[in-house]
Amino acid sequence: MKNEVLIQIGATAPAAAADGRTRDRVAQLLLKRGATTAAELGAALGLSPAAIRKHLDAMLAEHLVETRELRQDKPRGRGRPAKAFVLTAAAREDLNPHHYDGIATAALRWISQQHGPEAVSAFAAAQVEALEERCRTALREAGHDPIARAEALAEVLTAEGYAANASTIASGGQLCQHHCPVAHVAAEFPQLCDAETEVISRLIGTHVQRLATIAHGDGVCTTHIPARGPQTTAITVRTDT
Repeated sequence: MKNEVLIQIGATAPAAAADGRTRDRVAQLLLKRGATTAAELGAALGLSPAAIRKHLDAMLAEHLVETRELRQDKPRGRGRPAKAFVLTAAAREDLNPHHYDGIATAALRWISQQHGPEAVSAFAAAQVEALEERCRTALREAGHDPIARAEALAEVLTAEGYAANASTIASGGQLCQHHCPVAHVAAEFPQLCDAETEVISRLIGTHVQRLATIAHGDGVCTTHIPARGPQTTAITVRTDT
């Protein structure tokens, strides 16, 4: 009996380890892509619909992912609305822990109390100067083509930890950040988001508008980049905070 139990335990250990590795891959893909359907996850990871559903159900039970209604440009037919899966805030924290958030928040509170909110804005602007310079250096080699500039910006932002990618859309440009390294601090001090938005505007060379932020509970930071004219190709820049 004891030998039988030991054999059963030994047999389940590799399976459990494999499940854990697969779920890590699911989590990393969600971190990179943001809201993604079960079908898209399964196709990207080479898993059957039943297999990906098993992992997603387990991650839902552990509060690692949550579902959201998928936005569709085309009118939806009959049936339930399409669902997409996104990482929860707790899961993002596990994948990208921010051990110094508490200290940073306390420091900004002190600056605000001692010198006012304008000092916080000045501090935020100073913090993104180095990032802007690194991005600007990369963009110098991209020329003036919007798509080339978007791809160059996405590449350097990815190196900075934002997991970025660029694509073309019909209605204009859109910058999507699926990971924000300062989300917890920016939840209290939106000046950090404002400073970042101003950097994006200067780098792209046109006015942009922040539509959503991870810091305020959205699944992704979304910045709209309007097309400059009928002959200008609209762009989407996706970045993974």
